[in-house]
Amino acid sequence: MTVVLALRCADGIVVASDSQITDPVRGLSYPAQKLHPLGGRAAWGGSGSRAVLYDLERIFADEADAILEAPEVGHALQDRMLPVLKRHYANFITDVPETPPGATPATYVLAAGYSDGEPFIVDVDPHGLIGHYEEIGFHAVGSGSPMAQQAHALLSHFRMAERPVDYGMVAALRVLDALDTSSPSVGGPMDLCRITPEGAQHLDDDEIAGLRDRVGRWIDMEQQVLDGLFD
Repeated sequence: MTVVLALRCADGIVVASDSQITDPVRGLSYPAQKLHPLGGRAAWGGSGSRAVLYDLERIFADEADAILEAPEVGHALQDRMLPVLKRHYANFITDVPETPPGATPATYVLAAGYSDGEPFIVDVDPHGLIGHYEEIGFHAVGSGSPMAQQAHALLSHFRMAERPVDYGMVAALRVLDALDTSSPSVGGPMDLCRITPEGAQHLDDDEIAGLRDRVGRWIDMEQQVLDGLFD
Protein backbone atom coordinates (compact mmCIF):
# COMPACT_ATOMS: atom_id res chain seq x y z
CA MET A 1 0.00 0.00 0.00
CA THR A 2 1.15 3.49 -0.80
CA VAL A 3 0.15 6.89 0.43
CA VAL A 4 1.43 10.20 -0.94
CA LEU A 5 -0.22 13.37 0.36
CA ALA A 6 -0.01 17.12 -0.09
CA LEU A 7 -1.23 19.69 2.43
CA ARG A 8 -1.46 23.43 1.82
CA CYS A 9 -0.77 25.80 4.70
CA ALA A 10 -0.86 29.57 5.04
CA ASP A 11 2.67 30.09 3.74
CA GLY A 12 3.69 26.81 2.15
CA ILE A 13 2.92 23.25 1.16
CA VAL A 14 3.86 19.90 2.68
CA VAL A 15 4.34 16.81 0.53
CA ALA A 16 4.79 13.53 2.38
CA SER A 17 4.80 9.80 1.77
CA ASP A 18 5.47 6.45 3.34
CA SER A 19 8.18 4.23 1.85
CA GLN A 20 6.73 0.72 1.90
CA ILE A 21 6.20 -1.15 -1.37
CA THR A 22 3.94 -4.20 -1.45
CA ASP A 23 4.49 -6.79 -4.20
CA PRO A 24 1.26 -8.84 -4.38
CA VAL A 25 2.71 -11.38 -6.81
CA ARG A 26 5.62 -12.34 -4.57
CA GLY A 27 3.94 -11.54 -1.27
CA LEU A 28 6.76 -9.20 -0.31
CA SER A 29 7.05 -5.75 1.22
CA TYR A 30 10.17 -3.60 1.01
CA PRO A 31 11.15 0.07 1.40
CA ALA A 32 11.54 2.35 -1.61
CA GLN A 33 11.80 6.08 -2.24
CA LYS A 34 8.41 7.44 -3.28
CA LEU A 35 8.94 11.18 -2.81
CA HIS A 36 11.13 13.00 -5.33
CA PRO A 37 12.26 16.58 -6.01
CA LEU A 38 10.67 18.44 -8.90
CA GLY A 39 13.15 21.23 -9.48
CA GLY A 40 13.89 23.53 -6.59
CA ARG A 41 10.33 24.56 -5.69
CA ALA A 42 8.23 21.42 -5.87
CA ALA A 43 8.08 17.69 -5.18
CA TRP A 44 6.17 14.71 -6.51
CA GLY A 45 5.30 11.18 -5.56
CA GLY A 46 3.50 8.33 -7.22
CA SER A 47 1.68 5.09 -6.60
CA GLY A 48 1.18 2.03 -8.75
CA SER A 49 3.46 0.40 -11.29
CA ARG A 50 7.09 0.75 -10.28
CA ALA A 51 8.17 0.44 -13.92
CA VAL A 52 6.04 3.42 -14.92
CA LEU A 53 7.20 5.47 -11.95
CA TYR A 54 10.84 4.62 -12.71
CA ASP A 55 10.44 6.00 -16.24
CA LEU A 56 8.67 9.11 -14.95
CA GLU A 57 11.34 9.76 -12.33
CA ARG A 58 14.00 10.11 -15.01
CA ILE A 59 11.80 12.30 -17.23
CA PHE A 60 10.71 14.61 -14.40
CA ALA A 61 14.29 14.96 -13.17
CA ASP A 62 15.52 15.98 -16.63
CA GLU A 63 12.62 18.33 -17.40
CA ALA A 64 11.70 19.77 -14.00
CA ASP A 65 12.40 23.38 -14.94
CA ALA A 66 10.28 23.13 -18.09
CA ILE A 67 7.42 21.62 -16.09
CA LEU A 68 7.46 24.34 -13.43
CA GLU A 69 7.82 27.14 -15.98
CA ALA A 70 4.93 25.88 -18.12
CA PRO A 71 1.74 28.00 -18.20
CA GLU A 72 -0.17 25.03 -16.73
CA VAL A 73 1.78 22.56 -14.60
CA GLY A 74 -0.94 19.91 -14.86
CA HIS A 75 -0.75 19.94 -18.65
CA ALA A 76 3.05 19.77 -18.53
CA LEU A 77 2.90 16.70 -16.30
CA GLN A 78 0.18 15.16 -18.45
CA ASP A 79 2.19 15.70 -21.65
CA ARG A 80 5.08 13.74 -20.18
CA MET A 81 3.03 11.01 -18.50
CA LEU A 82 0.73 9.99 -21.35
CA PRO A 83 3.41 8.59 -23.69
CA VAL A 84 4.84 6.54 -20.83
CA LEU A 85 1.44 5.22 -19.78
CA LYS A 86 0.48 4.37 -23.37
CA ARG A 87 3.73 2.49 -23.93
CA HIS A 88 3.22 0.38 -20.84
CA TYR A 89 -0.47 -0.20 -21.59
CA ALA A 90 0.32 -1.22 -25.18
CA ASN A 91 2.81 -3.83 -23.98
CA PHE A 92 0.83 -5.12 -21.00
CA ILE A 93 0.02 -8.84 -21.19
CA THR A 94 -3.31 -9.28 -19.44
CA ASP A 95 -3.58 -13.07 -19.41
CA VAL A 96 -0.75 -14.33 -17.20
CA PRO A 97 -1.44 -17.64 -15.42
CA GLU A 98 -1.53 -17.62 -11.61
CA THR A 99 -1.28 -13.83 -11.37
CA PRO A 100 -3.40 -12.46 -8.51
CA PRO A 101 -6.07 -9.88 -9.39
CA GLY A 102 -4.75 -6.34 -9.16
CA ALA A 103 -1.13 -7.42 -9.38
CA THR A 104 -0.34 -4.56 -11.76
CA PRO A 105 -1.74 -1.45 -10.05
CA ALA A 106 -2.79 1.67 -11.90
CA THR A 107 -0.36 4.57 -11.71
CA TYR A 108 -1.14 7.93 -10.11
CA VAL A 109 1.15 10.94 -9.77
CA LEU A 110 0.74 13.75 -7.22
CA ALA A 111 2.87 16.90 -7.52
CA ALA A 112 2.83 20.06 -5.44
CA GLY A 113 4.85 23.20 -5.03
CA TYR A 114 5.15 26.65 -6.55
CA SER A 115 5.10 27.73 -10.19
CA ASP A 116 5.51 31.42 -11.04
CA GLY A 117 5.05 32.18 -7.36
CA GLU A 118 1.67 30.48 -7.15
CA PRO A 119 0.98 27.23 -5.23
CA PHE A 120 -0.26 24.12 -7.00
CA ILE A 121 -1.42 20.66 -5.93
CA VAL A 122 -2.02 18.54 -9.03
CA ASP A 123 -2.58 14.87 -9.70
CA VAL A 124 -2.69 12.89 -12.93
CA ASP A 125 -4.67 9.64 -12.79
CA PRO A 126 -4.19 6.40 -14.79
CA HIS A 127 -6.51 7.73 -17.51
CA GLY A 128 -4.37 10.84 -17.93
CA LEU A 129 -6.95 13.11 -16.31
CA ILE A 130 -5.74 16.11 -14.32
CA GLY A 131 -7.05 17.15 -10.91
CA HIS A 132 -6.35 20.45 -9.14
CA TYR A 133 -6.53 20.69 -5.32
CA GLU A 134 -4.95 24.04 -4.46
CA GLU A 135 -8.25 25.46 -3.24
CA ILE A 136 -9.23 22.32 -1.33
CA GLY A 137 -5.82 22.36 0.32
CA PHE A 138 -5.36 18.60 0.64
CA HIS A 139 -5.06 15.57 -1.59
CA ALA A 140 -3.68 12.05 -1.38
CA VAL A 141 -3.05 9.24 -3.85
CA GLY A 142 -2.30 5.57 -3.44
CA SER A 143 -4.21 2.70 -1.94
CA GLY A 144 -3.86 4.34 1.47
CA SER A 145 -5.42 7.60 0.28
CA PRO A 146 -8.94 6.94 1.64
CA MET A 147 -7.49 6.52 5.14
CA ALA A 148 -5.37 9.64 4.66
CA GLN A 149 -8.46 11.61 3.63
CA GLN A 150 -10.27 10.39 6.73
CA ALA A 151 -7.33 11.28 8.98
CA HIS A 152 -7.19 14.75 7.45
CA ALA A 153 -10.92 15.20 8.05
CA LEU A 154 -10.46 14.26 11.70
CA LEU A 155 -7.82 16.99 12.02
CA SER A 156 -9.76 19.62 10.06
CA HIS A 157 -10.75 21.56 13.18
CA PHE A 158 -7.08 22.52 13.62
CA ARG A 159 -7.38 24.67 10.44
CA MET A 160 -3.96 23.85 9.01
CA ALA A 161 -4.67 26.01 5.95
CA GLU A 162 -4.55 29.04 8.26
CA ARG A 163 -1.34 28.02 10.05
CA PRO A 164 2.35 28.23 9.06
CA VAL A 165 3.82 25.36 7.11
CA ASP A 166 5.75 24.09 10.16
CA TYR A 167 2.39 23.13 11.68
CA GLY A 168 1.52 21.33 8.48
CA MET A 169 4.72 19.31 8.70
CA VAL A 170 3.71 18.02 12.11
CA ALA A 171 0.16 17.29 10.95
CA ALA A 172 1.37 15.38 7.87
CA LEU A 173 3.70 13.23 9.96
CA ARG A 174 0.90 12.56 12.44
CA VAL A 175 -1.33 11.35 9.59
CA LEU A 176 1.41 9.07 8.22
CA ASP A 177 2.19 7.66 11.65
CA ALA A 178 -1.52 6.97 12.23
CA LEU A 179 -1.67 5.04 8.94
CA ASP A 180 1.50 3.18 9.89
CA THR A 181 -0.20 2.08 13.11
CA SER A 182 -3.53 1.15 11.53
CA SER A 183 -2.40 -0.49 8.29
CA PRO A 184 0.25 -3.23 8.00
CA SER A 185 0.99 -2.18 4.41
CA VAL A 186 1.89 1.44 5.18
CA GLY A 187 5.31 1.80 6.70
CA GLY A 188 8.32 3.98 7.26
CA PRO A 189 10.69 5.54 7.08
CA MET A 190 8.49 8.50 6.27
CA ASP A 191 9.52 11.14 3.74
CA LEU A 192 8.54 14.80 4.06
CA CYS A 193 9.23 17.87 1.98
CA ARG A 194 8.61 21.44 3.17
CA ILE A 195 7.93 23.81 0.27
CA THR A 196 7.65 27.60 0.27
CA PRO A 197 7.92 30.09 -2.61
CA GLU A 198 11.63 30.34 -1.75
CA GLY A 199 12.32 26.63 -2.27
CA ALA A 200 11.80 23.02 -1.26
CA GLN A 201 13.47 21.36 1.72
CA HIS A 202 13.53 17.56 1.87
CA LEU A 203 13.90 16.52 5.52
CA ASP A 204 16.57 14.11 6.68
CA ASP A 205 16.13 11.42 9.36
CA ASP A 206 17.18 13.70 12.24
CA GLU A 207 14.76 16.43 11.18
CA ILE A 208 11.92 13.92 10.93
CA ALA A 209 12.81 12.61 14.39
CA GLY A 210 12.53 16.17 15.70
CA LEU A 211 9.10 16.50 14.07
CA ARG A 212 8.02 13.26 15.70
CA ASP A 213 8.93 14.74 19.09
CA ARG A 214 6.56 17.61 18.31
CA VAL A 215 3.84 15.13 17.33
CA GLY A 216 4.27 13.52 20.76
CA ARG A 217 4.07 16.91 22.46
CA TRP A 218 0.89 17.71 20.51
CA ILE A 219 -0.72 14.45 21.60
CA ASP A 220 0.30 15.03 25.24
CA MET A 221 -1.22 18.52 25.18
CA GLU A 222 -4.47 17.15 23.75
CA GLN A 223 -4.55 14.57 26.53
CA GLN A 224 -4.12 17.26 29.17
CA VAL A 225 -7.01 19.26 27.74
CA LEU A 226 -9.21 16.16 27.60
CA ASP A 227 -8.32 15.21 31.17
CA GLY A 228 -9.62 18.57 32.34
CA LEU A 229 -12.70 18.67 30.14
CA PHE A 230 -15.16 17.89 32.97
CA ASP A 231 -13.37 19.77 35.76
